[in-house]
Amino acid sequence: MEFYQYVFEAMRMIIVISAVTVQWFGVIASLKWIWKNWFIIVVIVTWNVIATLGWIWKHRFSYMVETPEPIAEGNQEPVDVDASTSSAPRWKHDVFLSFRGVDARKGIASEIYYRLQTRKGIKIFMDDPDLQVGNVISPTLLTAIKESRFAIIVLSPNYASSTWCLEELRYICECMKEDEDRILPLFYYVNPTDVRYQKSSFGDAFTKHENSGRYGLEEMRQWRAALNKVANFSGWDTKNYKTERALLDAVEETVCDKLRATELELKMSIGGFEVFEATKQAIDQVMNALKDNEATTIGVYGMGGVGKTTMVNYVGVQAQENRLFDKVILAVVSQNPDLMKIQQTFAEMLGFELKEKTEIVRARELKKKIMRGTRILIILDDIWKRIEFSDIGIPSHNDLQRCNSKVLLTTRKLDVCRSMDCHANIRLNILSEKDSRSLFVKEARKYPLDKSSNFYDVASEVARECAGLPIALIAVARALRGEGLDRWKEAARRLKASQPPVLEAEEDVFKCIKLSYDYLKSDVSKSCFLLCCLFPEDYDIPIEYLLNYGIGKGMFQDSDMLDARATTNSAVKALKDSSLLLDSRHDVCVRMHDVIRDMAILISLSEDGPRFLVKVGCELKNWPRIDARKGYSAISLMKNKICKLPEELVCSSLQILLLQDNASLNDIPNSFFQNQKELRVLDLSRTGISLLPQSISFLTNLQALYLDYCKNIIDISVIGKLNKLEILSMRGNALKELPREIGQLTSLRMLDITRADRFLFTSTNGCIGTIPSKVISKLHKLEELYMQCGFWEWGSKIDGEGEETNIGFDELVGLSYLSILKVWMSDANCIPISVEVEPNWVYFDITICSNSYFTSNSQSGHNCRSLSFNGTDTTIGICPDWFVNAVVKNTERLLYSYCKGLSNILVEYDRGRLHGLKVLSVIGCHENLKELMNAITCVLDMPVFENLEELYLEYLDYLKQLCVGELPPGSLCSLKLLKVLKCPILGNVLLPSKLLQQLPNLEKLICESSEVEHVFGCEGFEPDQTNLREMDLRYLDVVTSICNGPAPHGMFQALKKLVIRNCNFQGSLFTFDVAQCLFQLEDLIVSECPVLERVIEESRETLNNKKTILPKLKNLALEDLPMLYKGSATIDFECPSLEKLSLFGCPHLSFPSSASDYFHSRNQVVFNDAPRHSLLLSKLGYKGFKISSW
Repeated sequence: MEFYQYVFEAMRMIIVISAVTVQWFGVIASLKWIWKNWFIIVVIVTWNVIATLGWIWKHRFSYMVETPEPIAEGNQEPVDVDASTSSAPRWKHDVFLSFRGVDARKGIASEIYYRLQTRKGIKIFMDDPDLQVGNVISPTLLTAIKESRFAIIVLSPNYASSTWCLEELRYICECMKEDEDRILPLFYYVNPTDVRYQKSSFGDAFTKHENSGRYGLEEMRQWRAALNKVANFSGWDTKNYKTERALLDAVEETVCDKLRATELELKMSIGGFEVFEATKQAIDQVMNALKDNEATTIGVYGMGGVGKTTMVNYVGVQAQENRLFDKVILAVVSQNPDLMKIQQTFAEMLGFELKEKTEIVRARELKKKIMRGTRILIILDDIWKRIEFSDIGIPSHNDLQRCNSKVLLTTRKLDVCRSMDCHANIRLNILSEKDSRSLFVKEARKYPLDKSSNFYDVASEVARECAGLPIALIAVARALRGEGLDRWKEAARRLKASQPPVLEAEEDVFKCIKLSYDYLKSDVSKSCFLLCCLFPEDYDIPIEYLLNYGIGKGMFQDSDMLDARATTNSAVKALKDSSLLLDSRHDVCVRMHDVIRDMAILISLSEDGPRFLVKVGCELKNWPRIDARKGYSAISLMKNKICKLPEELVCSSLQILLLQDNASLNDIPNSFFQNQKELRVLDLSRTGISLLPQSISFLTNLQALYLDYCKNIIDISVIGKLNKLEILSMRGNALKELPREIGQLTSLRMLDITRADRFLFTSTNGCIGTIPSKVISKLHKLEELYMQCGFWEWGSKIDGEGEETNIGFDELVGLSYLSILKVWMSDANCIPISVEVEPNWVYFDITICSNSYFTSNSQSGHNCRSLSFNGTDTTIGICPDWFVNAVVKNTERLLYSYCKGLSNILVEYDRGRLHGLKVLSVIGCHENLKELMNAITCVLDMPVFENLEELYLEYLDYLKQLCVGELPPGSLCSLKLLKVLKCPILGNVLLPSKLLQQLPNLEKLICESSEVEHVFGCEGFEPDQTNLREMDLRYLDVVTSICNGPAPHGMFQALKKLVIRNCNFQGSLFTFDVAQCLFQLEDLIVSECPVLERVIEESRETLNNKKTILPKLKNLALEDLPMLYKGSATIDFECPSLEKLSLFGCPHLSFPSSASDYFHSRNQVVFNDAPRHSLLLSKLGYKGFKISSW
């Protein structure tokens, strides 16, 4: 019982005793007794009052209470956020609640606090700035912000009048800048635009602050930047909710969903996994061991390349599908275990964050998380020696039994299984000769292959030489794809005759990988393959590094950068096709299997190899001993803890030196490079160096230099002597001025001085303030320039430098070889009116913006053609003719963000000749934009936006219609995606029939928080079939039906996914006739539609018990639909392919125990399985749905 409850109980007892006294002894006698004992009574009452007030003060204004047990109201279940999720070790508080007390203390803030803390058991830190003095945040409050998982910012009319609130907001944005999804704004009776641009009450508040003279310009600029930043985040807006209760429901749901432990997918790829006899035996043994209650640690061992990783990935999926475990988490251990990385991987897969700095503390917190859960399968892949579970954070044997969890590990050696005290040691054998031949023939695509074929005996011979190892079989088979019989015979002969320089156990793998390597058809492919082994195991290798290292190494002698990049991409594709490289989680990266990486290093050390020394991620603190006689051409020591280098590097043949990610390396001896004249590639990224040594001037052949994220560097002027340098990357370092010496690098082909891609720029967070003129213009061979670095002073005078000015945009135009340009500028005045020769920029990403509240919209990748107008009056109409010809007419991605000058997009199209435009985004523009396309005031004869594929319309407060008048035939004919978000006064029909007829290829439609009554207008629209495959409709408060009349039968024939949430649909979603055409529908998710009565309209057929068959529907969710099937209590459709069903908040529906029988499904339907359905919705991209937990 809480202290205050004792106090209240004592006071209640005093009242009861007084009443009893009066009743028994009479009023007069009682008063006499009170008079006699008045002192005692006063003391007791005073003590109670003081204690009560003290508790109220403590718990209201210190804002932290112990988390109570969630209180279920009525039949309401507590939120399915378990205690471990609600209070992950990284976070002391789940939510930091920031608000202006004058506006919100007694209303929305206290309601949020009650909903989340009292009802849901979510820990809230509730700040009330009205009780604070000044605008200096206390250390306690700073700590609370840092220790909060999320922050809810209640932006009310008087929010900006409190400098405390503004300072608090600035600090929240700073603390959470690495993960901005943690900031959740609530626009409480304010317009997001007013917050973003400080208008109305926000503008008045800043005027007051300015007039007070108490706050500096920089301070107020940071406050404005924070408001602008948070106004761009997704949150809640009161105007989108009919009642405050609906708003609170949305807040509660979103927060609970964010805190709910997310069921992440295993980081695995098991596509095409084939179970052979050897693997089937091992799988059966592992599955039996997993079912054994006594076994908590199971070991799988076998030769490198035999398929252990693929098999345990498959086992993990099967174990979860069969419900042996609720979660499966996997991490690669490798030869040099990185405990921090393993812990982080597990934490991510368990849905919480680990930010503690020491391994011991992280291990303790990870163990707590695992112990709080149940039935977790922990996979440790590729263990080379005993590793203590406790060092990682894995519970002991007894603890694993208590939480019904197990560990499955893989290793090459049985001894490791024994040292790990495995309860079952399971060997994965090599494939039989028959299975080897089968796999080989399949991968070589040489079938049918019978004994009469000329290839049969040769295939058997080659497969036999691969020793039953899948990795070797696949590599050799793919090398021989499409080759003739003679080539196959030659391969068999070479495999037999090979004498590999490796241990006997590795001979078979080596000679197979070496053969596959030798059969690569280009030297570039071979070089890229060997470059990949310079990176750590299980590393996502950026393809761009292979390109730039290759340029430095001289792999592309006669190619320009674009051709070299295309050649590198082709080489990577060839390596993937040969199974020598793997796909990465990122499109711009690749990975290398650890066995193949080992073989690549051995190939480099073979007689005809280039000789590499690779010691990466080994926790090296000292420089390793290097035998100069070995003649190494490449040394990779990246990701170590080296803090000191030798006075001189003795390795005369060295061409590549990779020292990146040695954060403790703060100094390079002046003579270190003096005998390294052959060095061509040097990477010092993410080291602690502040200066480059003088001896770097001896690197006369250096062609690629990386200094990315060297935060301490202050002087690199010495690089001016590197006259052969072609690649210079200085992303994210701290230089405030671009050194003039860079102008001496006349061989430079690529310069990257990018500073940030996502965050607001201020004068204090690392933007470049000075780029002297006539520096970059001297780089006549420059082909690629990346200077999205927060530089705004185009053409202005440099302080303290007399008449010297900063670079002008015309200097970039004059670079005749420049093919890729990424740059920001403050307005169109930076662009020269005319140029002598128009540039030929093949790819570009140019943003014209106001630097006072700029947010980058940079496109990733190198092959983009993007133009953005952000917070400026500039439009295409203001741009000079040469810029239109060189940039605008070639633009493929065009963004208008809060542009005051935009009034009719057709005018922009006509002026810019935007025939190749593929993506158009219009966000938060001015009141002049009432119609997106006005074909009456701008009459065009030819089709418009004929190649546009994606159209995004967001936060357009004044937009009334998408189109006025008729567009020429063929307009918008390629549009595949349309997204309309928060356009509050859009007309009653989103897509009228005339416009709809011009969208024959529309595949995906998203409409959210817009005041439309109907989605489609269907008058006179009778298509045989549309291409619409996905439709997502949310928060449409006034919508009544999908179509404003009878829908054509072919309207939804291609529809696969339909999501409807928080909409006011009346009656039914589909007519009976239209429903008969939903034969492609796979996912149907309907939630929180208060007046929806049926999915399919009642008709004569339904009254005769005729049911609609939805043949491909796999996933069905019907949630919070209080009127659904009222009066009938039966669903009138069958789903023979149904796999997963979620039913919640539909009081008029009830199903028998077997959902499979009810829907006539061929499958075993998972019914109301909260974790699995949550994962399903996550995979499908559906966020925020309530999941029942029966």
